[in-house]
Amino acid sequence: MKPTTFSTPEEVDLNRKFVRVTDRLSNGLVAFEFSIGWPELAVELMLPTAAFESFCVNNAVVRLDDEGDTTTHPTTGDKL
Repeated sequence: MKPTTFSTPEEVDLNRKFVRVTDRLSNGLVAFEFSIGWPELAVELMLPTAAFESFCVNNAVVRLDDEGDTTTHPTTGDKL
């Protein structure tokens, strides 16, 4: 069997992490999408509000939703 090879886009920065809030539930949970490297490839997660805020700070995420206050990479300042 021939192994499958995948091509990867050039210049993918796996240090870039993204969050998009999709819902804030009445029980205090925040539903959001989290991605690393590629904003369009994400997993869906839910955390209590305080844990979500800590998650964002600890991972130095770029917010992709209207709640976010930046459209630049938090470390490099590069426009996304």
